[in-house]
Amino acid sequence: MPRKSYVSGLLEGWTFTLAVAAAIASLTVAILCVGGTGAAAIGLALRVTARASFALFAAAFTASATRRLWPSRLTRWQRRNRRYLGVAFAASHAIHGALIIALATLQPEQFHDHTRMTNPIPGTIGYALILAMAVTSFDRPAAWLGRRAWNVLHTVGSFYVWGVFLVSFLGRALRMPGYWLPVGLAVAAMVLRVVAWRAGRGSPAPVA
Repeated sequence: MPRKSYVSGLLEGWTFTLAVAAAIASLTVAILCVGGTGAAAIGLALRVTARASFALFAAAFTASATRRLWPSRLTRWQRRNRRYLGVAFAASHAIHGALIIALATLQPEQFHDHTRMTNPIPGTIGYALILAMAVTSFDRPAAWLGRRAWNVLHTVGSFYVWGVFLVSFLGRALRMPGYWLPVGLAVAAMVLRVVAWRAGRGSPAPVA
């Protein structure tokens, strides 16, 4: 029983956020320790953190929808920890951003090759929104911002970040067919949101 309580505690609240962030940071450090700071190792770490970030974002993005459509212990946990999933996503993407800076600094030629056909402005806006949403996920900044402004920020921000993920995946899928899977997952996440929203207009949300 104590062991079960300990494991359950790791999967709840800020402890979950810290555990996930520490795991992603440790994996990143391990990749760089083994592979060095060459373009291949940094590229691998970038792919790992990008996938971890998308998984965490998708879990937070669909938390209310899955809870409404499929009430269960898992979806109750997902909805209850939506804030902590979102901050864990922000932490993962901060590591991803640090790796981008490392690639630009240590391997400028490879960085240029990867980014010469991309526009940095949408990604920069996305990072600004992620930072704003992460900061206002804490109680005091959220109270200062106000409920209405908080809702606008987190709704607009989450939809914008979803769009950045989708466009990024689509661009890669045209060259690498393996990326059609995350494209499908991103589309499915939005479909879940729309279906749950339509269902919510005609019936109350399930009671936890």
